[in-house]
Amino acid sequence: MSAYACEPGLGSEPGVGWNTALEMARYHDVWVMTRANNRRAVEAALRDTAIPGLHFVYYDLPRWACWWKRGQRGVQVFYYLWQVGAYFVARRLHRQVGFDLIHHVTFVRYWMPCFLALLPVPLIWGPVGGGETTPKAFWRTFSFEGKVCEALREIGRWLGERDPFVRLTARRSVLAMAATEETQERLRRLGTTRTRVVSQIGLRAAEIDQLARCASPDGTPLRFVGIGRLLWWKGFQLGLRAFALARVKAAEFWIIGDGPERGRLAAAAQALGIADRVVFWGRLSRAETLRKLGQTHVMVHPSLHDSGGWVCLEALAAGRPVICLDLGGPANQISSEVGFKIPAHDPDQAVNELAKAMRLLAADPGLRERMGDGGAPRSQAYCWKRKGELFNTIYWQAMQSSTSNADALGQSTHAATHSCE
Repeated sequence: MSAYACEPGLGSEPGVGWNTALEMARYHDVWVMTRANNRRAVEAALRDTAIPGLHFVYYDLPRWACWWKRGQRGVQVFYYLWQVGAYFVARRLHRQVGFDLIHHVTFVRYWMPCFLALLPVPLIWGPVGGGETTPKAFWRTFSFEGKVCEALREIGRWLGERDPFVRLTARRSVLAMAATEETQERLRRLGTTRTRVVSQIGLRAAEIDQLARCASPDGTPLRFVGIGRLLWWKGFQLGLRAFALARVKAAEFWIIGDGPERGRLAAAAQALGIADRVVFWGRLSRAETLRKLGQTHVMVHPSLHDSGGWVCLEALAAGRPVICLDLGGPANQISSEVGFKIPAHDPDQAVNELAKAMRLLAADPGLRERMGDGGAPRSQAYCWKRKGELFNTIYWQAMQSSTSNADALGQSTHAATHSCE
């Protein structure tokens, strides 16, 4: 298992790597290739609960080759080089162990290669994402830095799609799992013949139970909440504009997270005349974030190209209605029974419809309750145990893919999506 990001107790991609490894070790002898800097957290978790059949192999680039990497700076180049080095480690290990199957888990990015595809072993790729694109009309809502970063993302994907090793990964995959339909289409263009849409996100059963105990707060103020890194594409600016337009009396908008857009968002709240009703909590621990979620009524997540959307899933588990855009991963999670999916044609249209959804939920506590009641059962489909059962089935199908059962891996997208979502 190739899991560059893999760490216990975290969400996002580190959580994907860790939880996928845990679940698959219930069925198979699993060897996980991950970064050396994950070692302390992984071994501390395994010290408390030994898991037979789960082995970790730690690898990092030599210190002289990574001195220039600082935080997110240079992470794409570092990851690419890590994949190259990991291949040679895995090749030596394959001679000793004799692997039956390779599963690339993280990074969850379709336009970066998995060099383990060079091994003479069937490869499952994903779920991977990144094929989602911001509608062009929304670029005008970005800061200058945001526009530059969005342009660089587009260039990075364009280059990645032309990388011969990315195309080799696509061709060598017995199955490529895509987080969204947009990514699935891009995988097909790369030459992948067997694809399924399967969300990469999930929650442990204990997390779902914990969130299910979050009773809705009584009385006023009504609290809308947005959670995530404050980045140009997360749509917080759209949420603030909609909140100002909705003019819901005795309401607050909580923003949990930090990032380069915080100053711009604070200035926008001031300009919109809502600064006294917008609370920036900054970056909080996961436990504190979930506690704050329990003190709010409605999740607002108008992200513009999210492959996953953990916060939407957490809101569903907590019984909170979700307002999102009809884009990417959140659009696959949210239905009319549990929230509002807003079409994203242009910023003004989206803001107007986001505000309308806010007004409807503010005016009708019964609607909030009905949508919240529908969210908890829906979140159960994302339980990691169920995802592990799905992956186990896929593993056995992959092993048979070179025989008459190959077509089983190419079954309908919705069959795979609904079995896990």
